[in-house]
Amino acid sequence: MRPAPDGGSEQLARARTSFLVDEEVEPGVVREPILASWTRSRHYDVDADRLELPYDSDISMDSVLTRAAGPIIREVADQLASEPVSLILTDSDGVVLDRRSGDGGLTHHLDRIWLAPGFSYAERYVGTNGIGTALEGRGPAQVFGHEHYAEHLEDLACAGAPIRHPVSGKVLGVVDLTCWRSDASMMMTAIASTVAKRIEETLLEQSGRRELALLHDYLIACQRGRGAVFALSDDLLMMNDRARELFDPSDQGPLLAEAGEALKSGQRHQVIVDLPSGNTARIQLRPSWTEGNRAGGIAQVQLITNGAVPTPRVATSSPALPAAVGSGALWAKCCQAVDRHFRAREWLVLEGEPGTGKTTVARATHQGRTPAAHLRVLDAADAGPRWFADVAEELESGGGTLVLTHVDSLDPEGVQALCDVLDDHRDTTDPERPWVVATVTAGTGSPEHLGELLGHFPSTVEVPPLRHHVEDVSELVPYLIARLTRGAELTCSPEAMRVLMRNRWPGNIEQLYQVLRKVVAKRRTGIVSPADLPAECRAITRRVLTPLEAIECDAIVDALLDASGNKAEAARHLGMSRATIYRKIRGYGISMPTSG
Repeated sequence: MRPAPDGGSEQLARARTSFLVDEEVEPGVVREPILASWTRSRHYDVDADRLELPYDSDISMDSVLTRAAGPIIREVADQLASEPVSLILTDSDGVVLDRRSGDGGLTHHLDRIWLAPGFSYAERYVGTNGIGTALEGRGPAQVFGHEHYAEHLEDLACAGAPIRHPVSGKVLGVVDLTCWRSDASMMMTAIASTVAKRIEETLLEQSGRRELALLHDYLIACQRGRGAVFALSDDLLMMNDRARELFDPSDQGPLLAEAGEALKSGQRHQVIVDLPSGNTARIQLRPSWTEGNRAGGIAQVQLITNGAVPTPRVATSSPALPAAVGSGALWAKCCQAVDRHFRAREWLVLEGEPGTGKTTVARATHQGRTPAAHLRVLDAADAGPRWFADVAEELESGGGTLVLTHVDSLDPEGVQALCDVLDDHRDTTDPERPWVVATVTAGTGSPEHLGELLGHFPSTVEVPPLRHHVEDVSELVPYLIARLTRGAELTCSPEAMRVLMRNRWPGNIEQLYQVLRKVVAKRRTGIVSPADLPAECRAITRRVLTPLEAIECDAIVDALLDASGNKAEAARHLGMSRATIYRKIRGYGISMPTSG
């Protein structure tokens, strides 16, 4: 077989190091597709000297892709059993679904670098690699040795080929071959592409009958009416021009998710869906085919408002709850769900990371619907005899809203005491009963002793972290500045706003609020520029820094500012080597202008 490029050459290793420290890369050393992938990896802020991969413990092995690919992957893996190579199947997000190898040493190494079922090897997490780069380029990709962005992968070679659905053209996943760098061959790409082609042929055989039935029903529905028509299945989506006019992308996702789930009943019926924009949709569903827990069919959709059909909305509506600032799709959907539970007087759990605005959403819902009614917020961190007495008093008084924050901080005895207080009121049908909301922190796992308590609340709504609706930063900043300055003339410049919107905000809205407090403490009027922002804003991190890390990060940013962005000069000032300061800048995600 034809040998692979020398991914282990010292010249290539030096070129990678130059790229990582922002030096010029010698022309002709790095292949163009690899250099483009390195650039994307830098844009994604991938850490080059450590792996930080998301893990999905609930990967589905019963999908259109796995059903078509399974027999082929097993057959090819058997043929390659004596070779030092691993055959890997991933989904469209780069999550490994299946991995097969007859080489124990290679398998052990792949486990160490988490190239295993459940982990994602998308470029945004790992940088340049056969799986993620094939997905980004939407074509075959081969990566050898030091061409990998992450140094932990430099002993390997890999070749990936995307798998496309033969009807929709959608990329469903990747077939990848991974081996030791020393065993690499240019034939790896040809083999991966051949396996991908066989899977696509099987997909065509399996989907042809169903997709033809769906296409037939879609064309008839479009001919018979002038309304919005969607045709959908697990791997195919079609919509007419009217559907595109009526529904923007932020509304299409929830609408199609609801329609897809409802089609699985196999029956014609109607559903009503509340959309993130504030609209409500009436969906008439007609299945074209059903097989087990899968279905495809037609959704004919109308927008309704008090029974009337409104004209299409051109712009996104304003937030449903004035006090809960933000109009991003996820935030609006959360607020809308909470409002729906309020109107039904259903007790509710709000779950989210610290600082996401759980209490704010509950307050805003209450104030938006019943501004004159009684509202009480009780923090379970203060639990004691007086606290439980206050909860009982609020429940007895009737009406209004009671918000119980941080109930996951209660010990087992506290949980039992709160359950005893709530028991007499949970099942009452009194329309005047108070609306009770409990807040819990996401990501820590619900302690077992909370089970009985959470059973008092029929529903849970997740409050999204700010990084998932970062578009709302542009609305939150002026709102929070106005609160902090009590209406003084202070505005945020576009340059400073761009810095704020690039941050991942691991501390969520509370962190943004504290940052703006620091800004307002130094500047009460005028225009906020990037120089007015505290040092932490220049670090686009994926986590909340420890106090020591925050001090170090601030020192690096201050040194860079003093050196006008010159990293070598800043390193000398701090007593660091140039390699160390570059690693720290990458690790903290510090974004600074450069002058050399």
